[in-house]
Amino acid sequence: MERQLIQLKVNGEERDVVVSPNETLVEVLRDRLELTGTKMGCGEGACGTCTVLLDGKPVRSCLTLAVEVQGQEIVTIEGLAEGAELHPVQEAFMEHGAIQCGFCSPGMILTGKALLDENPHPTEEGVRRAISGVVCRCTGYAKIVEAIMAAADAL
Repeated sequence: MERQLIQLKVNGEERDVVVSPNETLVEVLRDRLELTGTKMGCGEGACGTCTVLLDGKPVRSCLTLAVEVQGQEIVTIEGLAEGAELHPVQEAFMEHGAIQCGFCSPGMILTGKALLDENPHPTEEGVRRAISGVVCRCTGYAKIVEAIMAAADAL
């Protein structure tokens, strides 16, 4: 397969990267751009740990080809904070103990951010529905829901 040069806009920065046509976005983010906050879980789109924001919407980066996202805005967990100031969702996750092993946290936080961007005042049921595609094996989801609801109040 012939490799090609593509330009990705990741966390507000234009990045040139040489990829194979079949390389997924999670592979490019982690292996080429060294943005390892995006986790690789199942590789089949079932666990949601690889979730990033694509034009503000959560997507599974393990199912997304890197060549398909040229010209779109990609936000990873590394791009959510502004300098040393955490995003309110990140802050709420810390304050409410919503992080245990941390493997699902980037996907949960980015999904929470996307939800609050779309609906600043979600119900608890709405939060649970939004994060249902990201598997957490540690927390039982209660603290995660609590954190996202608290972030909604903070925003």
